[in-house]
Amino acid sequence: MDISTFLEGLTVLQKIYWTIAVSSTLIFLVQLIMLLVGGDVDDLDYDSSFAGDGADLDIFSLKSIVAFLMFFGWSGLAAYDVMPVWGAIIISIAAGLTMMFVTAWVFILLLRLQSSGTLKVENAIGQTGDVYITIPGNEKGNGKVQIIIQGTLRTMDAITDETDDIKTGSYIEVIDFINDTLIVRRKI
Repeated sequence: MDISTFLEGLTVLQKIYWTIAVSSTLIFLVQLIMLLVGGDVDDLDYDSSFAGDGADLDIFSLKSIVAFLMFFGWSGLAAYDVMPVWGAIIISIAAGLTMMFVTAWVFILLLRLQSSGTLKVENAIGQTGDVYITIPGNEKGNGKVQIIIQGTLRTMDAITDETDDIKTGSYIEVIDFINDTLIVRRKI
């Protein structure tokens, strides 16, 4: 059986399902290969956010649209032979929409795993640490403290408005910051 005989035996709806299923699967494979080699294929995103914890759920991204089309086509083909035409259409739309939302949700979860690595000094406020180099009292100069900020141990400049110096090895708490210099007080 050759391809032309196969295509002649299909209904119009089956031809549509086959065209959508095969072409979207090929696009999906191209996206997958580009993802594996570090390329970005989602530059055509629309701003259609649908929310969650400050992260946007882009349900109309290229990835989620391709997922919709791929599952629409394959599930429509599978359902076409076992149920009426209207049932196959409903199943294919439901499967496509489900995969569209699942794909968007998975990519949101993956994006949450990313970290920019940019230090946000304001995240140090309220944190405790150790004095690494003595901090002169009355803001007369900088010392250094070691503190965990954003899950990473950092050594940062620090000043204090306390009258006495805060000696090396003392425990401190960050109360504020100026630029990248922490303002600390002794923690007892």
